[in-house]
Amino acid sequence: MWQAALCTHYASALGSTVLGGRDVGALRLYAAVAAGGFRRYATYRVATAAGVFTNTVFGVILVHTYLALWDARPHLGGYDQAQAVTYVWVGQALLATLAIGGGGVERDLMERIRTGDVAVDLYRPADLQAWWLAADLGRALFQMVGRGLVPLLFGALFFPVALPADPVTWAAFAGTVLSAMVVSFALRYLVALSVFWLLDGMGVAQVAHLVGYFCSGMLLPLNVFPGLLGEVVRLLPWSALLQNPADVLLGHADPLDTYVFQGAWAAALLALGRLLQRAATRRVVVQGG
Repeated sequence: MWQAALCTHYASALGSTVLGGRDVGALRLYAAVAAGGFRRYATYRVATAAGVFTNTVFGVILVHTYLALWDARPHLGGYDQAQAVTYVWVGQALLATLAIGGGGVERDLMERIRTGDVAVDLYRPADLQAWWLAADLGRALFQMVGRGLVPLLFGALFFPVALPADPVTWAAFAGTVLSAMVVSFALRYLVALSVFWLLDGMGVAQVAHLVGYFCSGMLLPLNVFPGLLGEVVRLLPWSALLQNPADVLLGHADPLDTYVFQGAWAAALLALGRLLQRAATRRVVVQGG
């Protein structure tokens, strides 16, 4: 199992903690976990290539759908055609990165809870939530580089896009993507923890996937949703995954406001995950597991 590959790094980091460098040792530990998550997904070269191909093909299909829609309704949602096309390719770049359709911690932790292997995780002198956050950030960074960049570059080469030339905008966009990774993890961590009570979390996961696709703006930009529905979905945490970063890249949102929105949801969801984690830990102890 991939966790076993981290033993050397883990022992080194733990040694620093025991010797007095607690904060430094913890940072080294979680950095090692993140690196392990990156390397784990980097080994699946065929799956990554297939994912790149799939994202590119679906991107082409969505672009032509969007072009037809924007031909009929110019400036729909405040976007022109080039911006709408750009939105599509940003979505394809972030789909696997943010695991909007599920994956990462959600799948792995659910399985460990179901089999009881989570007891090993709980025995580690490391925080369960922070451990899985680090692992998922490593996964997300690989998916961004290995699977997300190629579709975005393909779209920029073969379709009219509205990518900014200002490096400051790109830096702000990168920051919103990193914040979106944390929000995405926090949402999927809650889904995974449900297995402590449900034993099989597939139903919850499937509902979460559907909600994620709809409320993140993956199917259509949230800006085109009418009336009260549009106002509500833009306030939900899923809008922090795709809609907010895309709007920052396209110049439709202030980066500072976006960071505040994403940070508030990340803090709230991580705090809720912490509460559920404590309740789940007590449940494991009561059950003797």
